[in-house]
Amino acid sequence: MKQYIVDAFTSEPFSGNPAAVCVMAAWPADDFLQKLAAENNLSETAFLVREGEGWRLRWFTPGTEVDLCGHATLASSFVALNHCEPERDAVAFFTRSGTLTVTRRGNLYEMDFPAYPNREIPVTDDMTAAFGLRPVKALLGEDLVCVFAGEEEIRRLTPDPSRLMNLEGRCQHATAPGTKSDCVSRSFAPKLAIPEDPVCGSAHCQIAPYWAEVTGKTEIHAYQASKRGGHLYCRLTGNGRLAISGEAALVAVSEIVARP
Repeated sequence: MKQYIVDAFTSEPFSGNPAAVCVMAAWPADDFLQKLAAENNLSETAFLVREGEGWRLRWFTPGTEVDLCGHATLASSFVALNHCEPERDAVAFFTRSGTLTVTRRGNLYEMDFPAYPNREIPVTDDMTAAFGLRPVKALLGEDLVCVFAGEEEIRRLTPDPSRLMNLEGRCQHATAPGTKSDCVSRSFAPKLAIPEDPVCGSAHCQIAPYWAEVTGKTEIHAYQASKRGGHLYCRLTGNGRLAISGEAALVAVSEIVARP
């Protein structure tokens, strides 16, 4: 199989969020997929197999398979539309989260994702101890989202992974109003063997709807303030859906020679 390394939510290599994308003729055993994801040791490895007019897409962290991953979906669309089907401008992925359609619009790849509901929960001392600062608000949906006062607080966070493990949510995200964007955020996923996800698309299925409600906007420019950094352009489309767009940059193409 061929494997592509693509940096997502950026136009420049070595920034944004790297994902491995493997294009396969058929599915090997899940154990092989998990071992390859652990070998890559990136936050996500995506696996693609042709299925009808689209592709079956699965995502693996170094520790487990997940239901949804934004940056690896963007990376997969970059590979599908540039290396597998360059004559097309849209691709359908069949996933554990339903059918996800990605459309190429100039340099951006626009993903049709679900908008996850949030419910406010009390801010706790455990959250304060885990993040090292006290949030002003906490929201729970698929993941935990803690809201802080400003961008500088987000940038200087040094959370304790062992304490994050004890908080609710699959992942734990920190967000605040941005100075040059509508919001900034950082994403942590020690439960998935990812200390910090450089740019997390699926996090914005919760983060973007929250800031849209706060600001009254339907379009949110989000910046993930990790060391690598990345830009996400989010648009509420109605019916519980969200368009998340970003750029991508190819870093490497290789051949996997290990056999299942």
